Amino acid sequence: MSEEFKPRILVFCCNWCAYAGADLAGVSRFQISPHFRVIRTLCSARVDPEWILHAFRKGADGVMVLGCHPGDCHYIGGNYRTRRRMALVRMLLTQFGLNKDRFQLEWVSAAEGEKFARVVNNFVERIKELGPSPYGKLERRERKAV
Repeated sequence: MSEEFKPRILVFCCNWCAYAGADLAGVSRFQISPHFRVIRTLCSARVDPEWILHAFRKGADGVMVLGCHPGDCHYIGGNYRTRRRMALVRMLLTQFGLNKDRFQLEWVSAAEGEKFARVVNNFVERIKELGPSPYGKLERRERKAV
């Protein structure tokens, strides 16, 4: 009997909007898949593309960056910088042999708890369809070898 694939997903959340949206989703008791972990950042612009690549190298099956809507950034233009950086991340993933659908950038405000739940659940389902990351398989083999 094979075990169901449980994806390992990392979600970087802007403190001011997306993280507050996640909190609202929890307080509102929306059903959210348990297959993700949140890293809180002060701004989505603080998410270094290297962190995303490192997460994949360490076995993440998917990575999301959630920030404030463009024009609503508490740091004025942080989400515009994020949008440019994350376009670069998508290109890099393809060059490294990963499906670019394993990464997602989304804008979620503090008042959008329902959107947070929907976006995360949809992403988890997409990653389940894609299956385990090829880098995740390598990471698990390396851990077993040690």
